Amino acid sequence: MPRSTGVVTRAEYCVIACAEAWRDNGEVLASPMGLVPAVGARLARRTFAPDLLLTDGEATLVGPDGAAEGWLPYRRHLTVVTGGRRHVMMGASQIDRYGNQNISCIGDWRQPARQLLGVRGAPANTLNNPVSYWVPKHSPRVFVEKVDMVCGVGYDSAAAAGPSASRFHRIPRVVSDLGVFDFDTPDRSMRLASLHPGVTVDEVRAATGFPLVIPAEVPFTREPTDVDLRLIREVIDPAATREREVPA
Repeated sequence: MPRSTGVVTRAEYCVIACAEAWRDNGEVLASPMGLVPAVGARLARRTFAPDLLLTDGEATLVGPDGAAEGWLPYRRHLTVVTGGRRHVMMGASQIDRYGNQNISCIGDWRQPARQLLGVRGAPANTLNNPVSYWVPKHSPRVFVEKVDMVCGVGYDSAAAAGPSASRFHRIPRVVSDLGVFDFDTPDRSMRLASLHPGVTVDEVRAATGFPLVIPAEVPFTREPTDVDLRLIREVIDPAATREREVPA
């Protein structure tokens, strides 16, 4: 498939990186949280993941064009979650080297400096089905040595809790505006998997609050094809909402 020869924005590389999270997932429910992940999920469905299930965010299964395809009431949604047939891409106010995620509070939970969303469904998500993360602004305030409260369960926390917690636990990737990260290391600590074009390893190091595992050779995030760019710009997101989440 021909590669694009036009100018690709950072937001569009992020869309590609998010879409790739659902590659080879088969027939699972995609639950993207955020503008860029939502565009990425729809791109994946229209290109390399035709079996991916999408929803309108409420109770209706929808096709890539938004047309209703089925009914998914809340009770059925919970069955999908606990059965592992879902891959959610959540946000993270904080995330640490082992993938523990915090969306609840900043500071001591008994008297936090800032109250956030709350734990929500993060524990059940991370213990029952694959969970990836999207961080639109990579900084040491988000990528921290230790999260203030564990909401999404990381690899060290799952291992410490035992087989019942670690059996179905998996964090395929973390995508930020600087690159893609995974946990494909012996101790399941975070590794730099790819850089978005234009970003350097030193920039990623400086924006991360803990030592990353960095391979000797770090590839770049894949280039979008001409088909990818046409779908992103003309079909899926003609209003360019992605550029608001990751400004050029």
